[in-house]
Amino acid sequence: MMDRPTWSVGYCCLLLLALVVFTRSEGVQSCEEVRKLFQWRLVGAVKGLPYSPRPGPDLQVCISEKPTCCTRKMEERYQIAARQDIQQVLQASSSTLKFLISRNAAAFQETLETLIRQAENYTSILFCNTYRNMALEAAASVQEFFTDVGLYLFGVDVNPEEFVNRFFDSLFPLVYNHLINPAVTDSSLEHSECIRMARRDISPFGNIPQRVMGQMGRSLLPSRTFLQALNLGIEVINTTDHLHFSRECGRALLRMQYCPHCRGLTLSKPCMGYCLNVVRGCLAHMAELHPHWHAYIRSLEELSDAMHGTYDIEHVLLNFHLLVNDAVMQAHLDGQKLSEQVNKICGHPIRTPTESPRCSFDGSKEKLRMKISARNGEETLASRRKEFINSLRLHRTFYGGLADQLCVNDLAAAEGLPCWDGEDIVKSYTQRVVGNGIKAQSGNPEVKVKGTDPVINQIIDKLKHVIQLLQGRSPKPDKWELHVGSGGGMAEQVSGDCDDEDGCGGSGSGEVKRTLKITDWMPDEMNLSDVKQIHHTDGGNTLDTAGAGCAAAAESMTFPLMGALMLLPGLW
Repeated sequence: MMDRPTWSVGYCCLLLLALVVFTRSEGVQSCEEVRKLFQWRLVGAVKGLPYSPRPGPDLQVCISEKPTCCTRKMEERYQIAARQDIQQVLQASSSTLKFLISRNAAAFQETLETLIRQAENYTSILFCNTYRNMALEAAASVQEFFTDVGLYLFGVDVNPEEFVNRFFDSLFPLVYNHLINPAVTDSSLEHSECIRMARRDISPFGNIPQRVMGQMGRSLLPSRTFLQALNLGIEVINTTDHLHFSRECGRALLRMQYCPHCRGLTLSKPCMGYCLNVVRGCLAHMAELHPHWHAYIRSLEELSDAMHGTYDIEHVLLNFHLLVNDAVMQAHLDGQKLSEQVNKICGHPIRTPTESPRCSFDGSKEKLRMKISARNGEETLASRRKEFINSLRLHRTFYGGLADQLCVNDLAAAEGLPCWDGEDIVKSYTQRVVGNGIKAQSGNPEVKVKGTDPVINQIIDKLKHVIQLLQGRSPKPDKWELHVGSGGGMAEQVSGDCDDEDGCGGSGSGEVKRTLKITDWMPDEMNLSDVKQIHHTDGGNTLDTAGAGCAAAAESMTFPLMGALMLLPGLW
């Protein structure tokens, strides 16, 4: 807080400066200050620059009846500088928004990678602890499944129905050989392939593969679309940060920013109304983004709000291993009937006593831990997404008010001070001030706006497309669900509220709500004997489960592909 004497001195200096600027508009005797600023700002040679004002009949924009400190070459350099200046203030004004989206896009991708690794680890531990005889053989299928999950989430064109079916196809021969026919067999490749192919006909796992497809469809696709939409948001900002300005705009910017220099008025700033007319004219096409950008953020918010329950990717992935366990148990219980069906289709295998490879605990991995936390208010993927949307909502009118923001914050003179109106230093701007957007520019006295900008039109088309995707992936009752019919085909069908069948509540295997605590994720591998605390959905009590480790499956738990994946353009 300034004291009274300091404030008085500052105010007097400001008035004196304004008086000097206003007085100098009547005529300047030397161009020395203009020469210095030209050399410093434009890194231009001072050779050939006027030392004193002189007539400038060859000037194209900064025309004046009074003597000038500018030459035609100086005017050309000033025009380049004016374009650079506006791009710099554009980039500065969008930097906060751009950083917000790019930082969160990277954070969401990293968190999803971690989530996939954790879900893969859960599934590998299930086989190690409960089905040790088949754990080593199942490791490749588990890793392939979660690799496909990651590829799909980050924009690669893989089909969720296909990789879910592929996983259960590969699981059935293992369950058949190790549980349904408990005697160890050396089944031929042909016999195992026949069992694999028979899985979809005899349905050994009941409706569980279909439930997995439904849950994966409901949770993966919204998350994939959400990431793609963030990627487009970054593209929109990058495009508008480097927009090409028209010749008319370039001349208007030159007149506003640097023509005062030609008169020796190096300290002047444009009047607010004058600045608004020039910048609104230059950004008229960009202002057309406003309704689409507003709708884009609203659609992101709606999708984010709807991603819960079986639409919550955390819930689905971290409980996948429980559905796998249910599937194996169901096949085991129906073993006699399944054995007869397999023998009828594939014949009897040739049995030879062999030792199946088993999991073995590797004590050297004990220091590697993965901490699993209950949903007790920690920073989860959902909470981070909500925080991001709350911040993004503040930028809904970014493109609608951009011209005003640039003039108020960077370009125009403060209210009440003498200012440049394009011709001279005046007390206030007297021309009509137009609004934002192309239609409002018909009466702009400073900039003529013609036609449309194809780059902006392309960005608008992309925004319209991603808005349709976002709205189409916002789960709503009676609107959207991936459903598998009797023929195994996936189609969009009616979706109701989350129920036990969907896996939101308890399941036959004691399905739980598990949530990845983002800040606690550490390595790509984990201590398989670590005690995991799991929070039940029904009772709210904490259950401790201890797992025995297996080094063989642990070797398959790393997920190297995800770290190398970048956000892909996806569907546009």
